[in-house]
Amino acid sequence: MASALQNELKKRGPFDSVQQEATLAMMRSSDLLENRLARLLREYSLTLSQYNVLRILRGEGKPLPCLEVADRMIQVAPAITRVVDQLLALKLITKTQSANDRRVFEIELTASADRLLKALDKPILDLHASLLSNVSKADLKTLIRILEAVRAGIRE
Repeated sequence: MASALQNELKKRGPFDSVQQEATLAMMRSSDLLENRLARLLREYSLTLSQYNVLRILRGEGKPLPCLEVADRMIQVAPAITRVVDQLLALKLITKTQSANDRRVFEIELTASADRLLKALDKPILDLHASLLSNVSKADLKTLIRILEAVRAGIRE
Protein backbone atom coordinates (compact mmCIF):
# COMPACT_ATOMS: atom_id res chain seq x y z
CA MET A 1 0.00 0.00 0.00
CA ALA A 2 1.35 3.43 -0.96
CA SER A 3 2.20 5.93 1.75
CA ALA A 4 0.52 9.33 1.94
CA LEU A 5 3.71 10.95 0.62
CA GLN A 6 3.89 8.50 -2.29
CA ASN A 7 0.34 9.43 -3.23
CA GLU A 8 1.00 13.14 -2.77
CA LEU A 9 4.07 13.01 -5.01
CA LYS A 10 2.41 10.54 -7.39
CA LYS A 11 5.41 8.25 -6.94
CA ARG A 12 4.83 4.90 -8.61
CA GLY A 13 7.14 2.70 -6.59
CA PRO A 14 8.15 2.56 -2.96
CA PHE A 15 10.86 4.77 -1.54
CA ASP A 16 14.37 3.32 -1.51
CA SER A 17 14.51 3.51 2.29
CA VAL A 18 12.56 4.78 5.28
CA GLN A 19 15.28 7.44 5.67
CA GLN A 20 14.64 8.64 2.13
CA GLU A 21 10.89 8.84 2.75
CA ALA A 22 11.42 10.68 6.05
CA THR A 23 13.82 13.16 4.44
CA LEU A 24 11.44 13.84 1.57
CA ALA A 25 8.49 14.12 3.99
CA MET A 26 10.35 16.77 6.01
CA MET A 27 11.33 18.64 2.85
CA ARG A 28 7.78 18.55 1.49
CA SER A 29 6.33 19.69 4.82
CA SER A 30 8.90 22.48 5.11
CA ASP A 31 8.07 23.69 1.62
CA LEU A 32 4.34 23.77 2.33
CA LEU A 33 4.84 25.62 5.62
CA GLU A 34 7.23 28.13 4.03
CA ASN A 35 4.80 28.81 1.20
CA ARG A 36 1.96 29.58 3.60
CA LEU A 37 4.15 31.85 5.75
CA ALA A 38 5.51 33.59 2.65
CA ARG A 39 1.96 34.21 1.40
CA LEU A 40 1.03 35.92 4.68
CA LEU A 41 4.22 37.98 4.75
CA ARG A 42 3.68 39.12 1.14
CA GLU A 43 0.54 40.88 2.37
CA TYR A 44 2.89 43.00 4.49
CA SER A 45 5.46 43.39 1.66
CA LEU A 46 8.04 41.20 3.42
CA THR A 47 9.94 38.05 2.54
CA LEU A 48 10.67 35.25 5.00
CA SER A 49 14.32 36.33 5.25
CA GLN A 50 13.40 39.96 5.88
CA TYR A 51 10.90 38.96 8.56
CA ASN A 52 13.48 36.68 10.18
CA VAL A 53 16.03 39.53 10.36
CA LEU A 54 13.45 41.85 11.90
CA ARG A 55 12.44 39.25 14.50
CA ILE A 56 16.08 38.62 15.44
CA LEU A 57 16.67 42.33 15.94
CA ARG A 58 13.51 42.74 17.99
CA GLY A 59 14.42 39.75 20.13
CA GLU A 60 17.86 41.13 20.87
CA GLY A 61 16.58 44.64 21.59
CA LYS A 62 19.79 46.33 20.54
CA PRO A 63 21.86 46.81 17.37
CA LEU A 64 23.62 43.69 16.08
CA PRO A 65 26.42 43.14 13.58
CA CYS A 66 25.12 41.92 10.22
CA LEU A 67 27.08 38.67 10.43
CA GLU A 68 25.67 37.94 13.90
CA VAL A 69 22.17 38.31 12.47
CA ALA A 70 23.09 36.01 9.57
CA ASP A 71 24.32 33.35 12.03
CA ARG A 72 21.01 33.41 13.92
CA MET A 73 18.72 33.07 10.91
CA ILE A 74 16.41 30.08 10.53
CA GLN A 75 17.36 29.68 6.90
CA VAL A 76 20.92 30.34 5.85
CA ALA A 77 21.00 33.70 4.08
CA PRO A 78 24.08 33.68 1.86
CA ALA A 79 23.26 37.21 0.74
CA ILE A 80 22.62 38.88 4.10
CA THR A 81 23.89 42.11 2.53
CA ARG A 82 21.04 42.00 0.00
CA VAL A 83 18.44 41.41 2.72
CA VAL A 84 19.89 44.27 4.79
CA ASP A 85 19.87 46.56 1.75
CA GLN A 86 16.21 45.68 1.09
CA LEU A 87 15.26 46.45 4.69
CA LEU A 88 17.19 49.73 4.55
CA ALA A 89 15.30 50.70 1.39
CA LEU A 90 12.03 49.90 3.18
CA LYS A 91 13.21 52.07 6.11
CA LEU A 92 12.71 49.17 8.51
CA ILE A 93 16.28 49.17 9.84
CA THR A 94 19.19 51.54 10.23
CA LYS A 95 22.80 50.57 9.58
CA THR A 96 25.79 52.15 11.31
CA GLN A 97 29.48 51.48 11.35
CA SER A 98 30.73 49.99 14.60
CA ALA A 99 32.73 52.35 16.77
CA ASN A 100 34.98 49.44 17.82
CA ASP A 101 35.67 47.92 14.40
CA ARG A 102 35.23 49.94 11.22
CA ARG A 103 34.82 46.72 9.19
CA VAL A 104 31.66 45.83 11.13
CA PHE A 105 28.24 47.31 10.45
CA GLU A 106 25.46 47.08 13.00
CA ILE A 107 21.78 47.08 12.16
CA GLU A 108 18.84 48.13 14.30
CA LEU A 109 15.05 48.25 13.99
CA THR A 110 13.27 51.48 13.21
CA ALA A 111 10.02 52.50 14.89
CA SER A 112 8.10 51.59 11.72
CA ALA A 113 9.59 48.08 11.80
CA ASP A 114 8.50 47.70 15.40
CA ARG A 115 4.95 48.73 14.45
CA LEU A 116 4.98 46.31 11.50
CA LEU A 117 6.12 43.42 13.70
CA LYS A 118 3.42 44.20 16.26
CA ALA A 119 0.84 44.14 13.47
CA LEU A 120 2.18 40.76 12.34
CA ASP A 121 2.37 39.08 15.75
CA LYS A 122 -1.23 37.84 15.93
CA PRO A 123 -1.60 36.85 12.25
CA ILE A 124 1.63 34.83 12.46
CA LEU A 125 0.59 33.07 15.68
CA ASP A 126 -2.84 32.38 14.21
CA LEU A 127 -1.24 30.92 11.09
CA HIS A 128 1.03 28.67 13.16
CA ALA A 129 -2.00 27.44 15.09
CA SER A 130 -3.99 26.89 11.92
CA LEU A 131 -1.21 25.05 10.07
CA LEU A 132 -0.69 22.61 12.94
CA SER A 133 -4.25 22.41 14.23
CA ASN A 134 -4.62 18.72 13.36
CA VAL A 135 -1.56 17.70 15.40
CA SER A 136 -1.83 17.20 19.17
CA LYS A 137 0.42 19.13 21.54
CA ALA A 138 2.01 15.85 22.66
CA ASP A 139 2.78 14.95 19.05
CA LEU A 140 4.16 18.44 18.42
CA LYS A 141 6.53 18.04 21.38
CA THR A 142 7.61 14.66 20.02
CA LEU A 143 8.12 16.21 16.58
CA ILE A 144 10.25 18.97 18.08
CA ARG A 145 12.45 16.37 19.84
CA ILE A 146 12.78 14.34 16.63
CA LEU A 147 13.71 17.38 14.57
CA GLU A 148 16.28 18.40 17.19
CA ALA A 149 17.88 14.96 16.82
CA VAL A 150 17.85 15.32 13.03
CA ARG A 151 19.55 18.74 13.20
CA ALA A 152 22.10 17.48 15.73
CA GLY A 153 23.08 14.71 13.34
CA ILE A 154 23.48 17.13 10.44
CA ARG A 155 25.48 19.89 12.13
CA GLU A 156 29.00 20.23 10.88
